[in-house]
Amino acid sequence: MGEPSFWDNPEKATKISKDVDGLKSEVDEYKALETGLDDLEVLQEMAAEEQDESLISELDETLNKIKENLHHLELGMLLSEEYDANNAILTLHAGAGGTEAQDWTSMLLRMFTRFAERNGYQVEMLDYLAGDEAGVKSVTLQINGHNAYGFFRSEKGVHRLVRISPFDANARRHTSFSAVDVMPELDDTVNVEINMDEVRVDVYRASGAGGQHVNKTSSAVRMTHLPTGIVVQCQNERSQIQNREKALQMLRGKLYAFEKAKRDAKISDLAGDYQAIEWGSQIRSYVFQPYTMVKDHRTSYETSNVDGVMDGDLRPFVEAYLRQEYEAKRLAAKQI
Repeated sequence: MGEPSFWDNPEKATKISKDVDGLKSEVDEYKALETGLDDLEVLQEMAAEEQDESLISELDETLNKIKENLHHLELGMLLSEEYDANNAILTLHAGAGGTEAQDWTSMLLRMFTRFAERNGYQVEMLDYLAGDEAGVKSVTLQINGHNAYGFFRSEKGVHRLVRISPFDANARRHTSFSAVDVMPELDDTVNVEINMDEVRVDVYRASGAGGQHVNKTSSAVRMTHLPTGIVVQCQNERSQIQNREKALQMLRGKLYAFEKAKRDAKISDLAGDYQAIEWGSQIRSYVFQPYTMVKDHRTSYETSNVDGVMDGDLRPFVEAYLRQEYEAKRLAAKQI
């Protein structure tokens, strides 16, 4: 018998394949930028020689496209964390406030979905719990694509909404909260130790879309990591076994994010409930009335274009966060 082939390890082969695809995507972006610059130079020469003003609009369009591609490449260079290139898993939880908070969570769900689509990512729904009257109580999404975790991890924390509630007959202003958790999708090549004796596994009937088995068999799986209180659940797969595997993968990702948060904050003891730690980290406010403004409390970046932000225009917030993070790392390295 010959030596075992590298490709006999499907998990490692899949990871390498994804890494290659990611690098190829970056190279393709760079080549597209080069091509755009060449096209721009040719158009500029044509416009100058022929004194053709009709080419000005085409010049502007080409220049704007180049700027957008360059911007995307620059952001990619700021992604230096170990798992930034991985897929991302987002979980949204409505805060206290009933229907108002659940409606706010559904608005955030749309915002993040639009942001993902704008950046060429694919969105897969892993778990969904509808609100009592409207909106969403909780939802888990998997964002698939190169650098998905790097682009979405800036959204981790509590998002606060101030508006005149459409559910209030007296048209009073309400404040609502929704917590967003973000973790990287980790494959089996990443070593995150889990003692299954410390994990409670519950099964229940799926409540969302997923085929004929929904509400007929207990295919949905919920896992609770007892030492930290971390909870994950999955119901979108067609069997309990598949949901269990996906939930375990999600748990590994959350445990990695939990341990990383402790290291980054240099905290020796994070006793207490994991969700409570997240709930205290308000990161951004969205004000609809009496004025319009979205402000990030970490970077101080703000905009009055509320409609654009709610339609998925989060790029400036992500960029501000990544640039601030990069600058902090640069200064820290200088002090060592």
